[in-house]
Amino acid sequence: MKGMLQTVKRKLSTNGEHMPIGINSPDRMEVDGGGTKTTNNGGNSPTGDVARSDVSLPKRERRRSFMARNQKIQALKDLPHLKDTSLQRREALFQQKLELCSVIFNFDDPTSDKRGKDLKRQTLLELVDYVNNPGGQKIFTESLMPDIMAMVSVNICRALPPQTEDFDPEEDEPVLEVSWPHLQVVYEFFLRFIVSGEVNAKVAKKYVDQKFCLSIIDLFDSEDPRERDYLKTILHRIYGKFMSHRSFIRKAISNVFYRFVYETERHNGVGELLEILGSIINGFAMPLKAEHLQFLVRALVPLHKPKCVSMYHQQLSYCITQYVEKDPDTAVPIIQGIVKFWPWSCSSKQVIFLNELEEILELMGSEQLQQVHKPLFNGLAKWLGSQHFQVSERSLFLWNNEHLVNNGCLSKQHAHLILPVIYGPLHRNSLGHWNTTVEGLAQNVLKLYMDYDMALYDQCAKEYSLKEQAMADIKGKEQEKWREIESMAAAKAPSSTA
Repeated sequence: MKGMLQTVKRKLSTNGEHMPIGINSPDRMEVDGGGTKTTNNGGNSPTGDVARSDVSLPKRERRRSFMARNQKIQALKDLPHLKDTSLQRREALFQQKLELCSVIFNFDDPTSDKRGKDLKRQTLLELVDYVNNPGGQKIFTESLMPDIMAMVSVNICRALPPQTEDFDPEEDEPVLEVSWPHLQVVYEFFLRFIVSGEVNAKVAKKYVDQKFCLSIIDLFDSEDPRERDYLKTILHRIYGKFMSHRSFIRKAISNVFYRFVYETERHNGVGELLEILGSIINGFAMPLKAEHLQFLVRALVPLHKPKCVSMYHQQLSYCITQYVEKDPDTAVPIIQGIVKFWPWSCSSKQVIFLNELEEILELMGSEQLQQVHKPLFNGLAKWLGSQHFQVSERSLFLWNNEHLVNNGCLSKQHAHLILPVIYGPLHRNSLGHWNTTVEGLAQNVLKLYMDYDMALYDQCAKEYSLKEQAMADIKGKEQEKWREIESMAAAKAPSSTA
């Protein structure tokens, strides 16, 4: 066991020097003997959300991450409590307990080695309890950091099994991690280590290195939502504490998104990664760097493409609007991307896209509108004329937004750009749409533009009438041609005999 730990520690000690950044410690969390975690702010999870450690869900048959990690378990011996040991011997005992907690058990067989599993869990709980106060955190010395990271890595850094082909994240319940009784407490311990003021970032960066960060990001594909909650908090804290890792973490997240969008369209942690990014983007300095703009165009906007976009759209929309709030010019590539990836075959997704689009339009100025008015208004005309009433209705609700109507893209100032494009579907909806709400809203919008500029309205009505007449003439000629073809075919057909 000691030989294995020394190998892991050597691997964790190979990173170069970086510049640190300090963060404030979060609310303290406690894990009791039953595995329930609480916070002093009334929450039940690392982020203050409702606790999910007691979730009971139907399970699908699937390989679990610890199945291939069995090892020959040696008999574990009881160790004295840290608080009952003298200060001179406490660090050595702490190291022994870390070695004990580095043993991995097979949880697929609930009857195997119950004593060892219980002993490891109780030891982990003792470690968490010991470092739960500032005095106990003084144990986080540089000499123990290799042992701490070796224990954490051997427990949480693992290859996740591939998802089954028939797995549907929108329909199927997740398979929960069977080793959670140990895994949860390891995450609690590591979270206290990361946020501790006793842990000097300049020293710890040699052990919490880029390879470890990459392993943490890979774990976001875990099906277990409880694990992703911890990973979200831990990665955010690492990003805040280790400034030198920030660019690497952003690039690693970008790579996850690239593979998700263009290869697999399967990943369980996109929503959690976007939550972290929402906070990161909020802290971007102005003017935005070229790297940050590239991240928007290449990594975030294409996330509108996957079929499962509704599962993470709320977090994605928040990240997108953060960009537009900081720099309105970013609305141009965003709107172009949204129109490009528009979910034409799914009405419910079109509605949530329209919700996001409304927020962007509120933040966009006239300069940006001049660059995107053609794809934007052409798309709006199609959405207004949608066969699904909810899409048409949600599009018409844009005119209920006072800012857009008075000062935005739907205002009198831009009527000459929008009305010629949308007059047709508005006119058709106003003449007797089967849904009375859509019909009434369309009539109100037409009246609004009539009040804005009657001459423009009459011109659009005349052009629409001429266009409709031309289309009717073309259709009539086509029908006449078909009748001629049918007559010729009938004349050449052999006559039937009695």
